[in-house]
Amino acid sequence: MKTETNNAPPPARDKLLFTPGPLTTSHSVKAAMLHDAGSWHFEFNAVVDSIRERLLKLGGVSREQGYEVVLLQGSGTFGVEAVFQTCVPNDGKVLVLSNGAYGERMIQMLKHARIAHVALRTGEDAPSDPAALDQALAADPSISHVAAVHCETTTGVLNPIDELGIVTHRHGRTYIVDAMSSFGALPIDFAACHIDFLISSANKCIESVPGFSFVICRRDVLMSSQGIARSLSLDLIAQLTGFEKNGQFRYTPPTHAILAFAQALDELDTEGGPAARNARYTRNHETLVTGMRALGFHPYLKPAVQSCIITSFLFPTDPEFDFNTFYRRLSDHGYLIYPGKISQADTFRIGSIGRIFEADIHALLAAIQQTVNELGILVETPTPLPTREAEANFN
Repeated sequence: MKTETNNAPPPARDKLLFTPGPLTTSHSVKAAMLHDAGSWHFEFNAVVDSIRERLLKLGGVSREQGYEVVLLQGSGTFGVEAVFQTCVPNDGKVLVLSNGAYGERMIQMLKHARIAHVALRTGEDAPSDPAALDQALAADPSISHVAAVHCETTTGVLNPIDELGIVTHRHGRTYIVDAMSSFGALPIDFAACHIDFLISSANKCIESVPGFSFVICRRDVLMSSQGIARSLSLDLIAQLTGFEKNGQFRYTPPTHAILAFAQALDELDTEGGPAARNARYTRNHETLVTGMRALGFHPYLKPAVQSCIITSFLFPTDPEFDFNTFYRRLSDHGYLIYPGKISQADTFRIGSIGRIFEADIHALLAAIQQTVNELGILVETPTPLPTREAEANFN
């Protein structure tokens, strides 16, 4: 019998992703997906159960304290929408704190679900304002829920979810936090922030691959929404009931992403947990900003409101600068960055998270310098635009 052999050359090294996720993952996380798993098999269900327990521990909460965790197929957007679809009653009203694209996406979700809502906006370079939230809640008793984004990766601005949570709790409203790009690295104290629902996803600071989101929540607040879900597949209570009944997802689970996530959690533990990961990301960010300033690029945000997750840089004033050309040339050198996503200024974004280290940041900076030289760009960037005052828009 002829034995088949694979004589294909080894794959080239993946390009490094300087993005807010999906992001560069370790070889061992990728390797964990080289296995098939039966979605009903007890061994796979045991992995799912272990992940749920470990996520509660990672959040510093427990079932004994009244918290629960629900995994949901799909990206983080699915998780956020599932909270709205499951937990806001027909007579409810959501106040969305928005200073970027992901706050605006929440607003779009609520519009599509025909859920009453109000948007409390600040400038894209300014954090959400607890005092403005206090005034809005005092003025409108019909508001039942408040939704905020922790790290708004539109710019990289970090919102004060602790102060916002204190205000929300004082007014007796339910508090929803999109912690997509912060959970697993930035410190989050559920009790101090009075968080009722926190949503994150596999492919951010836990450094796994896309495939599912998860919701960590107060069980009593979730279960008080029994029977009001507007969606079949996004019904968090039904999903939780399935896990508790037989340990299974209701519908086809992302088996390979689950296996990768279990490995990623192991690697987070090995690194020293969220504090150690935050320290690495902070070093990455500081190295990046120092190096970019040396090259003539300037961050869009002021340091006081800048997270270590992703940084927006202003375009050079040189009229010859074209981002698409700049991006493609950097890609040719093996580095992927992100385009800008804001309306106030022309920016591009560079992430500091994922399986990247200071040496990778230095390599990226060298590639940027090389690209600037190749394109003959004069790097002088303008002064960031001033912050806009907070404004409330009623929809």
